[in-house]
Parts: sequence; C-alpha cells; structure tokens
Amino acid sequence: MERSYARRQVLGASAALGAVALLGGTAQAADRDTRIRPTRFALPNGWEPEGVTIGFAPYAYFGSIANGGVYRVDLATGEGKVVHTGLGRQTIGLKLDAWGRLFLAGGSSGELRVVDARTGELLASHAVGGTGSFINDVALTEDAAWFTESLGARLYRLPLGRHGRTGEPETLELGGDWAQSGFTANGITRTPDGSALLVTNAAVGGGSLMRVDPRTGVARQVDLGTTTLPGGDGLLLVGRTLYVVQPTPNQVDVIRLNRSGTHGTAIRVIKDDRFDLPTTAAVYRDRLYLPNSRFTAPVRDADTPYDAVSVPLVRRSTAT
Repeated sequence: MERSYARRQVLGASAALGAVALLGGTAQAADRDTRIRPTRFALPNGWEPEGVTIGFAPYAYFGSIANGGVYRVDLATGEGKVVHTGLGRQTIGLKLDAWGRLFLAGGSSGELRVVDARTGELLASHAVGGTGSFINDVALTEDAAWFTESLGARLYRLPLGRHGRTGEPETLELGGDWAQSGFTANGITRTPDGSALLVTNAAVGGGSLMRVDPRTGVARQVDLGTTTLPGGDGLLLVGRTLYVVQPTPNQVDVIRLNRSGTHGTAIRVIKDDRFDLPTTAAVYRDRLYLPNSRFTAPVRDADTPYDAVSVPLVRRSTAT
C-alpha cells in the first residue's frame, strides 16, 4: 500500500513538470538566466504575507492575511501583480498544482478555497471550520490537498480526482502521540517516500514534528534527537531535506530525514540579516524564497512595507 502511495507522488510530480503553460509561464520563461534573479523584492504595502508557493515556471505566489488576495511575482525581475483580489477574508498557506490552481488555507474564515492561478477566478470554496477555527497551511499529494487546523486535532482532506476534479472535503481526526493545546498545528508536507504526512506540533516536546498516517490519523513523534522546533511554521521538503521555517527565532532549520520520515538529523540552521520573521518557504531551482511576515512590527496597517527574500538551498556536500 505504501509503495503504491509513494508511486503516485512521483507520478504527480511528473505531471507538474508538464503543466508550465497552465501556470501562466512557458518553458522559455523557465529557462531564463538565473544569475541575475533578485534575492530581495517588495510586496505590496499592507499585504501581510504568510504563505508562498512556486510551480515549475519562475513565478512566486504570496497570500495575504489582510485581504485574502494572491500576489504573483516574476522571479526574474522581482515585479509583480495581484492575480486574485481576495474576499476580504484571510489567506494563510497556499499551494499551486499541476492544473494551474491555487489551494488556499482560509485562516480564521474556516474555509478551503481553490483559485485559478491565471485568471484569479474563485473555483471553489468549502466552509469546514466554524467559530474558533484556523485553517493554516496546505500540502498537495497526487490525490488530495491536505490542510492543517491549528485550533483542533484534525486535518482536512480535499480529494483530487481524474482530470483535476475536486471532491467534497473530509475530516481526519488526529490521535496517537498528538496533543492539542491552543494554537498547535501549523506547517504540513509529506514524507520523502510519500507514505505519510509531516505536521508541526507546538504542544509536544517544546515544539516537534509529527508523522501522520493519512488513512487513520495516528500521529507519531518524529525522532529529531535533541532538536526542538518551538516556532515551527512552514515546512518544505526537497528530496530528503526538510526546511522548517521558524519566525521565532527568525531562522530556518534544515533536517535530513530518513525515507519514511520517522527519524531526522539537524544538519544546519539558516540565518540571514534580511529575515524579519519569515513564515514559509518555496523553492525555485537552487534557492528558497521566503516572505517576511513582520509580525512584531510596531505598526501593521495599509502603509506597512513588506518584502520577500531568497537564500541558497543547502547543498548535500555541505550538510555536515
């Protein structure tokens, strides 16, 4: 069963590579010279970014806590435009799929939304959480979009069928080692072999990583040795290297996982003077792109400036 699940992950990744046209870019655009890509670029004033996603083409999409919109940036120039104006409600995490759709986690609205990345059209909206809900982040597998619920011990699954069809949301209750205490779950991704999900948990062990069985909801704490993740936010998996963004303490922890995601070893911590509480990360070629949330800024209003920065990926040869 796990081998089949992992194989579907590979097939899904292959499909994504063939979807450049759907994502508003071309193969020629993806092959533009990367030596001059800006490593810092502005986002709209007052945007309040939290999530970021990047597909095969060199375009990054940033969600807005302030208005729920989506802002697209050309990574070759740093220039951008609003592609989805939002609904006046939050967008926290977001992911782009092979069909050119953005899956948006709706934060305190309790919604899962699907938006056309090219036109900005709202394709679907599902209310899954009531008062006191916070839909935080999203991860894509070949057959589902998975969303974290920060204020409850559950995940939401939006099935993805043939030809990109979406089904009705399902709820997966979490058990096993999972403990819930206030704002608990945050980032989510899959294990390297695709057999399970990885979710941050702020309530266990001073901040930990949980491996969740996507069929049963049973969670087991990942063995990270003495490493803790007190501010664990966005998760990004590149091969077997997991990047854990921690706005507090303003860094990215880099962890080398085994294939099944049951064990991990900390190999590096990325710090940068340009970090201002980054929350999530996405990858394009050899670099990570991170939005600065500025959560602790004295004033956060329509005039507050925001930006995003990029840092190099950790090379395996330097992971000591």
